[in-house]
Amino acid sequence: MGQSEFLTAVDVASERRYVMKKLPEVTLAFWIMKIAATTLGETAGDLFSQTLRLGYFLTTIALFLVFMLTLVMQLRSKRYNPFFYWTVILSTSMAGTTMSDFMNRDAGAEYLTAGTTSLGWGPQGLGLGYPAGAAILISLLIAVFIAWKLTGQTFAIRDIVTFRGEALFWSAILVSNTLGTSMGDFLSDSSGLGYAGGALLVAALLAVLAALMRVPAVPNVALFWIAFVLTRPLGATAGDFLTKPAAKGGLDLGTPGSSAVLLVILLGLMAHAHAQERKNTAQRGEHDARLS
Repeated sequence: MGQSEFLTAVDVASERRYVMKKLPEVTLAFWIMKIAATTLGETAGDLFSQTLRLGYFLTTIALFLVFMLTLVMQLRSKRYNPFFYWTVILSTSMAGTTMSDFMNRDAGAEYLTAGTTSLGWGPQGLGLGYPAGAAILISLLIAVFIAWKLTGQTFAIRDIVTFRGEALFWSAILVSNTLGTSMGDFLSDSSGLGYAGGALLVAALLAVLAALMRVPAVPNVALFWIAFVLTRPLGATAGDFLTKPAAKGGLDLGTPGSSAVLLVILLGLMAHAHAQERKNTAQRGEHDARLS
């Protein structure tokens, strides 16, 4: 191999490591932060649309713009930054909450706080209902995965190394978080399980997925994406359990207080992840220095 060919191979390998580090390792800490972010996404989305009465329409537009802004920062970053990554996860959870509510709900009294006749400006919601809304979102998610498959990009998060792959990843995240909200609201409001029962059901399903990871015949990539979708209804039901009135089976802590506490928890987890990433980067640098 000539020197130019060797340098090209080194450059490609370096670029692969460089892009790969834009996404985190999937560990227990990853799932804890995912649940914290999606629970906060539920309470914060409800805070803007319902408590502050901005409505589903205006809040969806505003939070989708926030999602696009955070996504641009993530896509433009040159390496994995926990604050950028988890801010996008949070923004997809908040936008997914109000997008789901706008699709599924309407101005009916069952969806409005007692004494409230309307929310914000514009249409109150499409009123499709949870089954129809979930069917549409499942179709959209399948379409994203089909397009993803046709591009030849990998589904494994640790191996996503291209801009196109990362863009497809975030498209799937946004749709899956919106779908998860619909599933969580259905479990909480329409299934008869209530907020705590819905959360326990999803937690049990996640435990089954964790057990299946030990089965060689079951692909871990499929388990990851199923778990990623299911952690969103877990966050949705947990968020509703924290904020909804006691008469409806909630703890009645309210969206402002619950969102503030969850934000502090998430920021603490993000700071810990950032410190861990800096430590890992320093160790990798020392290792590379010893090899050179």
